[in-house]
Amino acid sequence: MEQEKIISNFKDSIYATGRRKTSIAKVWLKKGSGNISVNGKDYVQYFKRANHQMKLLRPLEIIEQSTNYDVKCNVKGGGLTGQVGAMVHGISKALILFDSGFKSILKKEKLNTRDSRAVERKKYGRRKARRSFQFSKR
Repeated sequence: MEQEKIISNFKDSIYATGRRKTSIAKVWLKKGSGNISVNGKDYVQYFKRANHQMKLLRPLEIIEQSTNYDVKCNVKGGGLTGQVGAMVHGISKALILFDSGFKSILKKEKLNTRDSRAVERKKYGRRKARRSFQFSKR
């Protein structure tokens, strides 16, 4: 039901999916007045940290049109930093679909490529992925 409301409010919009670590962001982008909502809240309420808010606005500021597009996003999984990264990836993919002229600008900043870094798995016989147990000579 909630999904239908989002789609009905965002007729003739561009959809893109962004990913980072274990976070997945579904992003709808359309021409508008610069409103950004995340999971039904304003992005300032959802992301309290200033560096998260700056990262989120980065793709729109790079193309110098931060007040020309409305963004609606559903994000799940991971922590806040991963969610911001997923949203940035999704917004930049949607901007490229909206206007292919943005591709070279966003590619220079490496925003349209997925950041594939993830947590390394723990290995047996070790304390963490690479950390060993403390060695005792006696």
